[in-house]
Amino acid sequence: MSKKGVVGVLTAMLVLGTASSAMAAEAAAAGLWTFFGIAIACGFGIGVAAFGTGLGMGHAINGALQGTARNPEAGGKIMTTMIIGLALIESLCIYALLICFILVFKIPDLAPMLDAIVQSF
Repeated sequence: MSKKGVVGVLTAMLVLGTASSAMAAEAAAAGLWTFFGIAIACGFGIGVAAFGTGLGMGHAINGALQGTARNPEAGGKIMTTMIIGLALIESLCIYALLICFILVFKIPDLAPMLDAIVQSF
């Protein structure tokens, strides 16, 4: 399977998995499933973002080093362009971290949900 296919399947699994966990049937369990869904989505999202930015940075540095090896006089311009590109790539991971922080602050209080679940048994 190609890389695009793998990324598409993983994205579909992430979207469907978090959507199905957020649509739980019981009221008390719905809050708990939302809690777990947000926690798993945040962990998975920042992991994918870090992995993707790491790959992107590795490819950028590889290209810059090969370009400098082929034309040493252009090393300064290549380095400047590479640094700007790395900053833009890193900003994507920072955006993912920001979104994860926003989601984590949306997690409801776990204690009342656990009390409701314990009382239902």
